Amino acid sequence: MASPAILVLEDGRSFAGTAYGAVGETFGEAVFTTGMTGYQETLTDPSFHRQVVVQTAPQIGNTGVNDEDDESDRIWVAGYVVRDPARRPSNWRATGDLGERLAAEGVVGISGIDTRALTRHLRDRGAMRVGISSLDLDPAALAERVRSQPQMLGADLSAQVSTGERYIAKADGEHRYTVAALDLGIKRNVARRLAARGVTTHVFPASASIEELLSVSPDAVFFSPGPGDPATADGPVALAQEVMRRRVPLFGICFGSQILGRALGFGTYKLGYGHRGINQPVLDKTTGKVEVTSHNHGFAVDAPIGEVTDTEFGGVEVSHVCLNDNVVEGLRGLDVPAFTVQYHPEAAAGPHDADYLFDRFVELVEKKG
Repeated sequence: MASPAILVLEDGRSFAGTAYGAVGETFGEAVFTTGMTGYQETLTDPSFHRQVVVQTAPQIGNTGVNDEDDESDRIWVAGYVVRDPARRPSNWRATGDLGERLAAEGVVGISGIDTRALTRHLRDRGAMRVGISSLDLDPAALAERVRSQPQMLGADLSAQVSTGERYIAKADGEHRYTVAALDLGIKRNVARRLAARGVTTHVFPASASIEELLSVSPDAVFFSPGPGDPATADGPVALAQEVMRRRVPLFGICFGSQILGRALGFGTYKLGYGHRGINQPVLDKTTGKVEVTSHNHGFAVDAPIGEVTDTEFGGVEVSHVCLNDNVVEGLRGLDVPAFTVQYHPEAAAGPHDADYLFDRFVELVEKKG
């Protein structure tokens, strides 16, 4: 029989449930994600490092886990919260059970709690520190340990999830272009989407220098998604500035977008509870189209919408805006070959409305050439 477990937020709100995954204790920032599918991709996304993920969809684990859908080589979430875990997975691609995989990787979770009430609490009060324990069931004692944990604001985490050494993801079919990618928490599907367009990607550690990036004679540079507070990432910010000074085409996604925003002189700030899920509406101001997009970010760029900002690198404008709350979701350089989006065009398990952005990246390279 499964062990009892508790979840306690830093403001003292607590929930009692059942251990799911590993038995133990874990701490992190409590965030919720609204995707009804793609839980394996969520768990293995490095951007969730040091976060305890609450799934708003009530049933999780129905399709089990498989050997193909991981976005990295491990589960990164600090903890996992679900309402109704599948008792038996059923899918022709499944090679294992989600709960068993969580346990095997030491991921502490909790099930059987009212995830809707927890989500409403986080929407009202904001993302906050949390603890899950199936060892100590005293809410007051756990709350004290929760409040002693570090906050996400000011957390410098990208180097903790980055690759230790450079590796190459080859183009599918004929090689057309070479991209140097800075790994701040890259997902495998980024290289897959580029490879499908004939791009060979050289993935570099987060600590790479401009000389290292340029050593592979890249046609363009890519700054990846990743975890943590972009205000701490001074090294990548300086690197992005060097890339723009050399007028090498540059594309940034999510954390990479925030890095480029800082490199252009904008500030960043922490959102109340962030955007996480696969159903976020975004307006592409370039085309006027609305995309349904995948998000995973707790920080955003503070840039003026509807006007051109003069920067060291020329004019810059906001290219994409979230229609839920008017948060900046993309930037475009008017005088340098650089653009970003705050969301995920490489989204797996979807949606794929924004996949065209990889075509836009390739077109930027073609124009530069």
